[in-house]
Amino acid sequence: MQYVALAARCVLGLIFLVAVLGKVRSRNAFREFARSVPGLAPRLPRGATAGAVVAAEAAAVVLLAIDGTVPAGLALAGAVLLAFAAALHRALRAGRGATCRCFGTRPDPIGRVHVVRNLALTAVAAAGLAAHLAAPGPPHPAGAVIAVAGAGVLTLVFIFFGELTDLLIAPSARTPR
Repeated sequence: MQYVALAARCVLGLIFLVAVLGKVRSRNAFREFARSVPGLAPRLPRGATAGAVVAAEAAAVVLLAIDGTVPAGLALAGAVLLAFAAALHRALRAGRGATCRCFGTRPDPIGRVHVVRNLALTAVAAAGLAAHLAAPGPPHPAGAVIAVAGAGVLTLVFIFFGELTDLLIAPSARTPR
């Protein structure tokens, strides 16, 4: 169980680290991210919401990096990802032409794939939290290496989830309904 917890901790920490760095890499990157907020959360103030998202993502990274705060980091990561999934789902249902700047890069039109990715990451957080609570303690070093390597691969899958679905799923199956 420690290996599941370690892998979840690494996946989520890396995902949120990439997201934060992508959004704050420049003033323009943050401005573009803030411009995408009204498409997902039209009733919330754009600048404050963008700042709160980056702060929550950064807090998750810090909490996941410190041994004593891992459960809080996993819980925060899961809550943030669930909120993202809900905002994306609401925007899709409302027919808003919102864009996703999840990792601060090019704007992608939102679709079900973004909801699925965030729900899958929420499941990673829940599994990691359950595993951490079920079997606290340090893993064997060899197992830890394997868990971290697997987490690296899984992180890349999640970061490039949209591109992978573009390759593997027919365009008609990806369009929002």
